[in-house]
Parts: sequence; structure tokens; C-alpha cells
Amino acid sequence: MFNPKVLDSIQATNDFVIKFANVNGTGSASANQMFAKAIFRMGIPVSPKNIFPSNIQGLPTWFEVRVSEKGYLGQRGGVDISVAMNPQSYSKDIEEISEGGYLLYDSTWKRNFNRDDINIIEIPLTQLCVDSFKNPKQRALFKNIAYVGALSALMEIEYEVLESIISEQFISKPSLIEPNIKALNLGRNYVLENLDYPIGIKLSRKNLLENKILISGNEAAGLGAVYGGATFCSWYPITPSTSLAEGYEKYAKKYRVNEKSGKNLYASVQAEDELAAVGMAIGANWNGARGFTATSGPGISLMSEFLGLAYFAEIPLVVFNVQRGGPSTGMPTRTQQSDVLACAYASHGDTKHVLLFPADPKDCFDFSAKAFDIADQLQTPVFVVSDLDMGMNDWVCDKFEWDDNVSYNKGKVLDYEALEKIDSFGRYLDSDNDGICYRTYPGTHPEKGAYFTRGTSHDEYARYTEDGNINAQTLTRLMRKFRTATDLVPEPIIEINGEDSCGVIYYGSSKPAVLEAKDILKTKNINLDLMQIRSFPFNLDVWEFIANHDRIYVVEQNRDSQMRTLIMAEGGISAEILRPLVHFTGDPIEASYIVNKISEREVNYKSHKNIKER
Repeated sequence: MFNPKVLDSIQATNDFVIKFANVNGTGSASANQMFAKAIFRMGIPVSPKNIFPSNIQGLPTWFEVRVSEKGYLGQRGGVDISVAMNPQSYSKDIEEISEGGYLLYDSTWKRNFNRDDINIIEIPLTQLCVDSFKNPKQRALFKNIAYVGALSALMEIEYEVLESIISEQFISKPSLIEPNIKALNLGRNYVLENLDYPIGIKLSRKNLLENKILISGNEAAGLGAVYGGATFCSWYPITPSTSLAEGYEKYAKKYRVNEKSGKNLYASVQAEDELAAVGMAIGANWNGARGFTATSGPGISLMSEFLGLAYFAEIPLVVFNVQRGGPSTGMPTRTQQSDVLACAYASHGDTKHVLLFPADPKDCFDFSAKAFDIADQLQTPVFVVSDLDMGMNDWVCDKFEWDDNVSYNKGKVLDYEALEKIDSFGRYLDSDNDGICYRTYPGTHPEKGAYFTRGTSHDEYARYTEDGNINAQTLTRLMRKFRTATDLVPEPIIEINGEDSCGVIYYGSSKPAVLEAKDILKTKNINLDLMQIRSFPFNLDVWEFIANHDRIYVVEQNRDSQMRTLIMAEGGISAEILRPLVHFTGDPIEASYIVNKISEREVNYKSHKNIKER
């Protein structure tokens, strides 16, 4: 047994937060991810968060892992165990540790930490690696694996699980398996031979994650694009969306290759800038392919004029916006939900775009695939709006499902036979009175179906016009088409929890924190009715939910309560009913933050209500 030096040391099984403090660019990320993956494979819900700077190498980086047997996977706050491997951030890292918590550090260089209310675990990691590896680079890299090995003994992580992860990770480089296992054993054996173990915080297999996977939202979205029929991706590198384009290419290489010839059935282009990226994607869709681009807030700003062209010329397009902290360059490696309005009304003039809001990686997969059908059916840009937290971090979610019998819905496309039956082709004729016109692909017919694609005002036959009435008719039809989207986009998810409940609207990566806050508030006799917004335009159910509540808190991760603003603008809802609950530090929102805000406001609401009733 571990003999704690501190009375009232934290005792917890499968319920804690551990934070790794490292130097960026030292190879620590793969070791930390191995730690999180091992917990997942023991069947215990786990939520890793990579907190990194916007540089390549040298600055402090952190990797926080929350473990919760109850399945609460939002950021919790507080640190129960700190693995302090970066002298630059020692003071900050040690200050964060909860009373009775644990500090593991590299004791090759002894230090005084000026805290007598935490347990200090000293392991000479550098010295162990210097004694065991000749290559200086290996010494630095394997120090990370060594502390994972130490934790396996201290916290009772199943050694076989870690060993299998290493074997899988280096299956294509088998020569690296043995030295990684050696490093794992260095840390583990040091604990077994020199320290008391296990500590008060430990793990116990639970097998709670049947039919669950651990995956990032960006990788899920990239895979969803492949399944959604995308054959073209053009992108410009930008944090945090780059890994989405890379994920698409990774899976396209596997699933979009001609089995006989070996030729690629897709194209992925790293463009010279964001304008070129979106322009190429628009061109691919105009030509009949399913193309997309992936970017973040600054890219949306640069793409604005092209987005207006796709909207007005009615060309399908899918845009993945993995949001980050703004405005301007902002905080490239922090998370926010601050592009909602920028996407909804992207470009100048009267525009309105379809938005999809995934809340976990399974949504990222599903909405990614669905976005291409919606874009083709409506002949318009569709935004899949996630954020850095969901996009770049691994989340536990349900396994993906796909029906191979499903065929893609390309919408209203006239083929050769259809063109043969008509006298003249009007690209912008609203034949079905739903705002959606028939289109055709270039080269479909040698004589019919040609039209001039333009961003200038045009009539039903795509001819240039300066007639204001005709332009007004076009804008009115585009609005009618936008309303048609209501029947195509995902409906909100609504949870009603009884009478005298206040409402909460949320979307995207705020979901884990909101669900946990709901359970905590219930213990305080505050019941919440929840509505998860999953798309724009808003479904009729959104307006009914709002109509049934006299007060609704809109939880979002931006300063200006942008979803609340969008709802009020679209539905004429009173600001008195929709109450902002915003968080915009760049860190993921925590359940405790939501609990504190709602508790405080509900106390004030009920006291004012009692005064009025008297």
C-alpha cells in the first residue's frame, strides 16, 4: 500500500482528473494518449484534452485526462494528480493540485515545492533513461513512456493493455516496439521496487463502454466525408481544421481507390490560400463532384466573397468550420463557438446558410455524410460547425453506423434524356415552387443545358439583368429554398423533466457539461428542460420549446451569445425569455460554471416571483 504523507489524501477509484505538464514538441502527446487509451480499453469512460500553444516546439503544453465512471466527460476543473515534467510551468502546475492530491515529478533534479498538503512522488526518470538508452533523442522520448509505466503501477492500470497498445501503435515499425516496452518497464519496475503502491487514486476495470469508440471529431468528419461521397477536398493548413482534411485523405486512400488499377478515385489539394481552397471546392461541385473545404474562423472571413457566389449562383458546397478563439488571429489553439453568426450570414448582401452543429464525433461522422446530400438537394453551401475541443481531442462516443444500401441524393439534376424532352433550359426556373431549380452538369448534352454561371443579378435563364424586380424575385425564391431546408436538417433533441422547469438551449461541444449540470442541479431541486440545437434553419420544435417556457438559458461558448441572437433575429423572441449564459475563456465550459450561473439566477428569479405573488 502507498503510505501517504498527507492526512486526508484523495481516495478515488475511476473518478479523478490527472494533468500532464510537458514541453511542446518532445513526443509527450503519444505517451499521454496511450495513457488515456488504456483507461478506455479497461472499459472506463475517459475524456482527454490536449492543451497546447500555437508554436511548434519549446513552450509549455498540458494534457488533461478526466476519468468518470458515471460517464461525465466534460472538463471538470481541479487536478487530483499532476505529472510535472516541465520546469517552466512547475509553479503553476503545483498550485493547481487539489489538497490531498499527488505530484509525480522527475527527481533526477531534486526540488522543493513549498506545499505540505500534497503527496510528492519522486521518480528519477531522466537518470533511468540515461542509464538505459545510448541515443540522446531516445532518452528524451522514452522518458514520457517511462512515466506511463510508473503510473501503471501506482494506479493499477492493466499492464497488458499498455503493452498491446504499444504493439499496435508501432505495427508498421516493429523495431520500435521493444525499446518502448523497455521504457514502459523502466518506470513500472522503479515503482514496484522502490515505492509504496498503489496510491489512493486508482483504476478498476468496469467494461462500461460496449459499442463505444474513442475518436476525435476531425477524424470522424473526415471519414464521414468519404462515406458521404466526397471525391474532392481542397484546403489550406490552419489550426484546428488541418487534421480533418488529413483524416479525409487517410480514409480516401483506403476506400476511394480503384481495386484493379490502384488509381485514386479522389483528389486532395493543399491550396496556396483559403480563397483558392474554397474556389476549387466550388468548381468541383459545379462540375458534378462532391467537394468540400475545411477551415476555421479566419478562413471563413477570407472565403466570404466566394461563399456569396456559391449561394447566389446556387452551387453545392460543404464547408467544415472547426471553430477556435477569435477575433482576428485570436487564440489558434483554444476553443470557442464564436463563428455562428459569421457562418449563418456569411458574405455581403442578403444571404442565409444551412448550418449543422455536431455535439460529438458520431455527430461529426453523421452530419458530415449528410451535409453533402443537403448541399446537393438545395444547391447551396452547407456548413458543418464544430470546434477545437471536439475536433482535435478524442471523445468517447457511440460506434458509427452506415447502411451500404443507401444511395446519394444528388437532388434536381437533369440528365441527357430529361434535357431532350424540353425546348429550352432555364437554370433558375422554379418549376416545383419550392425554391429549388433544376441544374445540369457541364457536357451532359451537346446542344441543351448550357448556361452562364454568374455572381451578378440574373433572370430565370441565367441571363444578366439589372431589373430590380427580377433580382427581388430571385432573393425571395432563395429565401423560400432556405425554408425548404427545415425538412432536411437534423431536428433538435428535446428532454422534458417535469413541471416548474426552466429551459436550457445548448449546442455543439457544450453538451457534456450541460448534461452533467442538469444532474447536479436536480440535487438542488432545480429541474431543467433541455433542447440541443442541431441545425439552422430552426425546426418548428425549436419555437414550440421556447413558447412553453417563460425563461430559457442559452448556453454557449462565445462573448455575444450568438445562438441566442440568431434565435431572436429569426423568430422575434423576447430577450427577456432567452437569457445568455456565456463562457469564452478558450477552455471548454465546465458543468460547475453552468451550475453556479443557473443556481444564482434561479434563486433571484424565485425570490422576485414570490414578492410579486404577495
